[in-house]
Amino acid sequence: MTPPPGGEGQNPFELLFGDLMKLLGSQGSHQWETTRAFAVQVATGGEPEGNVDPVQRIRVEELARVAELHVSEATGMPVSPDGRRLSSVPVGRADWALRALDAWRPVLTAMTPPAVPPGAVPDTSAVEPSGATGDALANLLGQWAGVMGPMFFGLQVGSVVGHLSQRALGQYVLPVPWPVNDELLVVPGNVASFASDWSLPEEEALLWVCARELASHSVLARPAVRAHLERLLTAFAESAGTAQRGLMERLSSMGDELDLPGMGVEGMDLAALQGMLGNPEELLGSLLTPDVRRTSDQLTAIAVVVDAYADHVADRVGRHLVGAHAALAEAWYRRRIERGKGEEAAGSLFGLDLDQAQVDRGRSFVDGVVERAGEAELGRLWTSERTLPTPAEVDAPGLWLERIDLPELGPPPSGGAEPDH
Repeated sequence: MTPPPGGEGQNPFELLFGDLMKLLGSQGSHQWETTRAFAVQVATGGEPEGNVDPVQRIRVEELARVAELHVSEATGMPVSPDGRRLSSVPVGRADWALRALDAWRPVLTAMTPPAVPPGAVPDTSAVEPSGATGDALANLLGQWAGVMGPMFFGLQVGSVVGHLSQRALGQYVLPVPWPVNDELLVVPGNVASFASDWSLPEEEALLWVCARELASHSVLARPAVRAHLERLLTAFAESAGTAQRGLMERLSSMGDELDLPGMGVEGMDLAALQGMLGNPEELLGSLLTPDVRRTSDQLTAIAVVVDAYADHVADRVGRHLVGAHAALAEAWYRRRIERGKGEEAAGSLFGLDLDQAQVDRGRSFVDGVVERAGEAELGRLWTSERTLPTPAEVDAPGLWLERIDLPELGPPPSGGAEPDH
């Protein structure tokens, strides 16, 4: 029998790893499409999803128009910084997932661990049945993490966004900016499920969601807030990406010391690798560097205040427009603190801690400002980057009120000249 290509006696595990590495290495340019497809699969459970009924589109637009007037009155701000009216667009879960991925792509791309370039994948087709076999296999296993890292990260992102679409009632399920446009997304199917779960009138629940989404947009689309959050998100993504690259290097370096008895490869402590991969705390500890933690704390501080402010505005609007206001407000709070896995994972992906303690922290800040200074002072939160609260101020709204009333220091005199006396 003619021996297979690659030489008689070549290690079958080496052939398997080599073929897999070449296959995965060729998928780099298509990784984003794989992520999108996986997100849709998770979002819909693999079932076909029909288009939104045109009657539903009209209904959402009418309710959003009513909510927009009341939100603008409650916030004292236009819902869009340039004053243009928004079009509220009802979407299904799959469409929401795809739009969210596209909106967040710059940040997610910065987090993605680098792939091993196709040229770096060793060619094992001509390896001779000698001691070189062990060296080649060690090299392949050493690069395994570099090839698998981007693929697994892409699938993780697709899974997170797909699950998140099952909980999203509107565009701002997470308090992070989206690209500026004239559309605001609402997911009527999820709103209907929310209303049914809590025995609420569906139309009133939809009106509440529209009000809250408009309030969120009026804040997150403001240039100062948007610029601040985008800068923090970029810093978090870069720090997280650097940490992931460090983790990939740790895994890859283990291939240089591989010890597989009976396979002609010597050196690596497999017990150490098993312990590392079997200990999530060790892996997380590698990713949660001081820079990542610091940026995460800053992001969380702004995010919980944005969310609490949107809840506050929706509550004010709901008092005027929603008959089942008390029941709806309670249901909304319960839903906020009982976040699903998709929301928890998505929050972690962006460095946001949004558990019950943080939800209550944001609400306490907003209530504290209103109690001390009234609704008008609350609106000063979003006037500039300087007026955004620091993490310490979120826990002490009185300190924030004192600081924003201090005179703003001007730039030093040009050239460092002494002022005239």
